[in-house]
Amino acid sequence: MNDRIINSLQRLFERHRIVFWYDTKQELRDDFDSLTLDGIEKIVLNNNEFGVKYKILREQPNQKFLLYHTGAQPAQLDNWLLDVQLAHGEFRTDQTAIWLSELSLGIEFAEVLKYHKEFFQAKSRKEALSKLIAPNDSSGTMQLKMLAVCAKSEPKMDSIVESLLQDLAYEKDDKIKLISRCGLDEFFWEQMSRYYGYKSAEPSILDFAIELFKSSYAMVTGGQVKLTSDALVFLKRWKDSKPHQASFETLSDRFADYLDIENDLNNRDFKQLIETDYFRSIDEKIISALARAVLESDFTAEQIAVWVRQRRQSHWYSEFQHTYQALDNAARFISIFNHVEIDMNSLDQGIERYTQSWYKLDQLYRKFIYHKLTSGKVTLLKDLNDKVENLYSNVYLLGLGNRFQEFVESAPQWNTSVAVRQDDFFKHWVKPYLENNNKIYVIISDAMRYEIADELVSLIRQEDRYNADLEPMLSMLPSYTQLGMAALLPNDTLSIADKEKDKSMVLVNGKSSQKTTCRSRILKAALQDRGDAITADAFMQLDREGSRELLKANDVIYIYHNRIDHTGDKMHSEGEAFEAAEKALHDLIKVIKKLTNANANNILITADHGFIYQNRKIDQSDFSGAEVKGKEILYKDRRFILGKGLEESSGLHKFSSEMLGLDGQVEVQIPKSINRLRLSGSGSRFVHGGASLQEVVVPVISINKSRQSDTTAVEVDILRGANSLITTEELSVSMYQSSPVTEKTLPRVLRVGIYTEAGELISDSYEMTFDLRSENPREREQQVSLILTRKIDEVNGQEVILKLEERVGSTSHYKEYKTLRYTVRRSFTSDFDF
Repeated sequence: MNDRIINSLQRLFERHRIVFWYDTKQELRDDFDSLTLDGIEKIVLNNNEFGVKYKILREQPNQKFLLYHTGAQPAQLDNWLLDVQLAHGEFRTDQTAIWLSELSLGIEFAEVLKYHKEFFQAKSRKEALSKLIAPNDSSGTMQLKMLAVCAKSEPKMDSIVESLLQDLAYEKDDKIKLISRCGLDEFFWEQMSRYYGYKSAEPSILDFAIELFKSSYAMVTGGQVKLTSDALVFLKRWKDSKPHQASFETLSDRFADYLDIENDLNNRDFKQLIETDYFRSIDEKIISALARAVLESDFTAEQIAVWVRQRRQSHWYSEFQHTYQALDNAARFISIFNHVEIDMNSLDQGIERYTQSWYKLDQLYRKFIYHKLTSGKVTLLKDLNDKVENLYSNVYLLGLGNRFQEFVESAPQWNTSVAVRQDDFFKHWVKPYLENNNKIYVIISDAMRYEIADELVSLIRQEDRYNADLEPMLSMLPSYTQLGMAALLPNDTLSIADKEKDKSMVLVNGKSSQKTTCRSRILKAALQDRGDAITADAFMQLDREGSRELLKANDVIYIYHNRIDHTGDKMHSEGEAFEAAEKALHDLIKVIKKLTNANANNILITADHGFIYQNRKIDQSDFSGAEVKGKEILYKDRRFILGKGLEESSGLHKFSSEMLGLDGQVEVQIPKSINRLRLSGSGSRFVHGGASLQEVVVPVISINKSRQSDTTAVEVDILRGANSLITTEELSVSMYQSSPVTEKTLPRVLRVGIYTEAGELISDSYEMTFDLRSENPREREQQVSLILTRKIDEVNGQEVILKLEERVGSTSHYKEYKTLRYTVRRSFTSDFDF
């Protein structure tokens, strides 16, 4: 006991010069007598109060005193030292007094501690509370902090409620039971009424949680709202809080059933819900409605894009993002298809029109299929998928193939005046760099067709200090890997090695070009050992020093990347071709950055050939009925035949080597349009080798990196309305994106909220993405409605600040971007809005 007394007294003397000790039960005189406290003079009070008072106040005004009295404290009128006692400290030896002493609390907290004595029975709770106590705490603040200790949260009502809701989600009740055991339940429910307007004859966390979801949903749908705006703000913050995301989702799903939300949604227009995300089924409703709208072309592609963009703010967007993106791409595909005219009057014009606009249909089809497959929503998107597939395969792809085939057949030579042929790649693109004493690095991505390269160019341009330009090149025929890869090398002659074991092998100047090592030898021979070839995988494995040494030792390096063809050219994985294309884009960005980090300034990206891909099972009508016959069949694939003395066929078109710019006597036949040859053991949806535009128009991307930054984020302005006053619980604000997003004018993400002068957030907060590409200024406006908390009334008549803030890099910190001030003018009637 003596140690506890000493510790308690020492804490009191840290704050007081004079401490009174009333030994009410008259049982601690021995402890007092045995006490030795450095710098403390002990005095026993025994009818000597006047002399003691003179001594402690006049004679020794700086000395510390412990004044001991046997028995209870005298009545106030009889207590000569009452004024001194009130100005200094008191040491008490009952349990409440010990707790007060341990927590360094004044006597004014005695009733709080007595009422909640169960709380202080646990040492861990006392220690946790002691870390939260502040000098200016009131009894209410102390009880709030005790709630926080029970809930294992921060001493804020929002945090306490979040913690209790987390327990509710996991079907636990330890924290709320502890609050009740500690006698804090009455105070807790009073605060729930004060903060959120929650009142119930039988209050419970479950009942509150249900009402929270019910009122928030009712506010959007015009139902009865029983809680205050603070409760609605709380729900928005809670659902967007990463630590509490799982508990929100669990309870949201559970209460969607309790409240029969799905049935209610059946009777609502999806446009009414476009900014609401309290339940997962809201997204499902919107997606279902958008799918029907896109299928029936009820709205423009631009309007669909706006709604999809708005849903990016949804809590559930990460779960449904691929479905939304599938809808967006389908809408744009159908819109472009409805306005495109597939016609041409020459092979040259076909290539020009394809590279100007038609390729977009291939790109949008690819993006739709990729997002549809990734979403897993096969049933939901079935009808829309059938429409897109029919338009793409049966109308666009087949119609374009048939029309272009007419000019393929009438061409005396496989060539065009609007694009360099592939076998001139080295002379046309690589050699000029060498003639100007510049090094050049060539990335060759197997089967990267033109539309994929177009997307890659956009991604490159979005990178700071990178620029890229895209040009078309005409691939060799047949459009297959061995010939395309060979044509890209420095060459005088190209020939198909009909006498080799592999009859499809291509010789460059009489040398094999089949593997990376062979291509390296050809480059070295042409460049006096200043050229080399390496796979992308091997290059990415090099450390910083290794990659710099490689570049330093060579003037030309060919880097071979193979994800698309490697995936699509196999029967078991051809269905993943578009997923492979998506990954290839990210692969290539990494290779580009590794090259520039190794001091590469000039980079070319190209491909050996393109491809045709149809996601659904190939119709029998897409297979050629032609029978392949000839004196010698060297090689047969889905889209071409190599041989000698090949017989003419109505379903096939024949070329001599000379017509294709090849040496030798090998003849080539290709199925007309997009038809495939029947071939057991190989895939039929992903094919190449033929003469369709998708196969033979290949990209050449020229990349350079500048020394100065050349990207900037779009500017955003706050549009002030006619009124600068806040008079209600909700403020609608319009934001204007000053210019369209381009490759070099990048999107900007801003957080918006309303704050007091002291920097306290008094509204809900939104993260808004400004990435609009429209040239129409009216289409670059976005509106947000902010719900204000009850704290708005505390600043009535004062100015508050609407802030736009921008995240600092990838940190959790924000910097101020722009602000706008409003004046609060709230009448007393606003107290009755809810």
